[in-house]
Amino acid sequence: MKMNMSDKSILLIIGGGIAAYKALLLIRLLAKKGIKVRAIVSKGGAKFVTPLSVGALTGETVYTDLFSLSDEAEMGHIELSRSADLICVVPATADLMAKAAQGLAGDLASTTLLATDRQVLYAPAMNVRMWEHDATQRNIEILRERGSAFVGPDEGDMACGEHGFGRMAEPEIILTKIEKLLKGETHIDALKPKPLAGKHVLITAGPTHEAIDPVRYLANRSSGKQGYAVARACAGLGARVSLVSGPVALPAPTGVDVISVESARDMLAACEAALPADIFVAVAAVADWRAARTVSKKIKKDDGKLLPLELEENPDILKTICAHEQRPKLVVGFAAETNDVIANAQIKLAKKTCDWIVANDVSGDVMGGDDNTMIIVTKAGATPWPTMSKQRAAQKLALEIASQFGKV
Repeated sequence: MKMNMSDKSILLIIGGGIAAYKALLLIRLLAKKGIKVRAIVSKGGAKFVTPLSVGALTGETVYTDLFSLSDEAEMGHIELSRSADLICVVPATADLMAKAAQGLAGDLASTTLLATDRQVLYAPAMNVRMWEHDATQRNIEILRERGSAFVGPDEGDMACGEHGFGRMAEPEIILTKIEKLLKGETHIDALKPKPLAGKHVLITAGPTHEAIDPVRYLANRSSGKQGYAVARACAGLGARVSLVSGPVALPAPTGVDVISVESARDMLAACEAALPADIFVAVAAVADWRAARTVSKKIKKDDGKLLPLELEENPDILKTICAHEQRPKLVVGFAAETNDVIANAQIKLAKKTCDWIVANDVSGDVMGGDDNTMIIVTKAGATPWPTMSKQRAAQKLALEIASQFGKV
């Protein structure tokens, strides 16, 4: 039975982005469906569309400022925030979503989002780098956890001249999502499906620190950014994620169980304790060796004499998990190489007996940087991916993992 939309209403918040002009097209589409629209035009949004044009299309008063509502007693910001069946933020800028996620209320748009008891639908639109930034992705996680819905963004050319994810979804697509939400068909985030729901993903990230004495240790240049991004992406696809992390200077991903460790032996013990898992992704750059002997006091320099440092091999976490009686169904290793990347990854794949190796050349700015160039190596061959942000690479990898379970 077709639902009558004539008794439904939308509060449309128009953010400050070049895609704001599409909000006018959306208003026309909503009007054709008989859906009533009341609008807030943010200060930035007014740089792209005028309140006059919005008012002409909605036939309603357009609100722009927190302290200049025409009749505060009749239509204050609290009532405005709860007067519609659904709030739609089109376009949803990085700034607006950040304010909403952090509970800021410095203008009418952000105050309305904080005061509402209605569901909010965001249609993100921004530069690809802004979209892929960890801060934006974390804010989106927060909003999703609070029940907000998303539509888009799409991949394509943007006004800034760059190409990538960040284009706002087309008005027709936004309209379809609005209709579904108004019909109560779904309140699930449309940004990503949840193909890893019900799966436990175990991930390692960061370096390990192998003590020499109380103040010195052996380590490597791993920042943990890629492993944390993979954890965030898998959680975003609905997985229960256990992240075993070496020492890093990164905030814990929202909705992820983080187990902090120091050494390779600590990391292995934490991984085994976290089993069983459906998927294991060994992103951590585990130190291959540790000091054969450690001392309890700081080692002093001795008149220029060299300190002999004897090393012994650390446990091989990836190989151990691959041979474990509770071996996850899918085991993915990472191979940080500086030369012969594919050949070395193929050797590692066979030696460790894992299912995939994600190989990357770390001879440049990869360790600690924001971008990565991955090559997915399996028994079937090697598939190179173009250079992209670590966050975007993690999202792509998470979808590839989900596809192995027939959910994408």
